[in-house]
Amino acid sequence: MKRKIQYQPIKDAGKGPVAEKFTRELAFPVRGSPEQIEEGRRLMPEFSGDGLIPCVAQDAASGDVLMLGYMNREALSLTITSGYAHYWSRTRRKLWHKGERSGQSQKVESIYVDDDQDCILIKVSLTAGASCHVGYRSCFFRRLVATGKRAHFKLEFVEQTKVYDPVQAYEGNHE
Repeated sequence: MKRKIQYQPIKDAGKGPVAEKFTRELAFPVRGSPEQIEEGRRLMPEFSGDGLIPCVAQDAASGDVLMLGYMNREALSLTITSGYAHYWSRTRRKLWHKGERSGQSQKVESIYVDDDQDCILIKVSLTAGASCHVGYRSCFFRRLVATGKRAHFKLEFVEQTKVYDPVQAYEGNHE
C-alpha cells in the first residue's frame, strides 16, 4: 500500500535581495518511515523542536569547513531555490541571506543531506573570499591545542590574516 505524502507549506519567503527575486516556496513532505528517510530519494528534512536544522558550509574547491549555521524551513527553501545560502539567526531571530550586508555571500554548488536527514551540508563558492563575520575566511580560524598540562588548553590561530574589515562591512552590526 502506497502512503499518501502530506506536505507542510512554507509561510514566509524571507527578505533580502536574493529572497525578493526567488520567492518560490517549497513544501517538504512529512517524514516517512526510517527506510524512506535513510534509503529513499525524497528530501524529508527533520527540523528540531525549535524548527531548525544544522547546516555545515564547506568550500567546494578546497573541502575546508567554513561555518556551521542553522536553517529553518524558509532558509532551506530559499537556499535550494536561489542557489545562495540563507540561514536563520538564532541570536537575531531572523532569516538572513549570507553576505546580504557584508558582501561575503556563499554560492551553493551542491547540497547534501545526512543519513537521518537531520543535518545539511552545502558545498559553496565564496563570492568575496570570506565566510566568517569577524573577517576570516572560515569561522574555524582557531584550533584547540593542549599546553602540556592536564586539562589545560589554548586556542591557536590557524588563519593569520582577515579577508575583510568587519567593522566597515557591518557598521557595528554582525551578520
